[in-house]
Amino acid sequence: MTKISSSDVRKVAKLARLELQEDQIEAYTAQLEKILTYIDQLQEIDTKNIIPTTRAVEVVNAMREDIVEVNCSREEILNQAPHREGDFFRVPKIL
Repeated sequence: MTKISSSDVRKVAKLARLELQEDQIEAYTAQLEKILTYIDQLQEIDTKNIIPTTRAVEVVNAMREDIVEVNCSREEILNQAPHREGDFFRVPKIL
């Protein structure tokens, strides 16, 4: 019993707005049938005692302490700006 028919392939092609020739429809029907047969084989595997995972290798975050460090004073940073206006950087108008 086939799971994919030519009319199924035509319908999907129409939904995807693909123009397929008749020989392409037959080829895709056969290819999709093989894919579904393979999926059926995978369904037969007993995965009852297998823990679900999202990736093959477990990824662990490397965390560090969040320590506040004062490197420069506000005044030192503002003094490095090409133009300054009080406690702010002065920049050219954009609009």
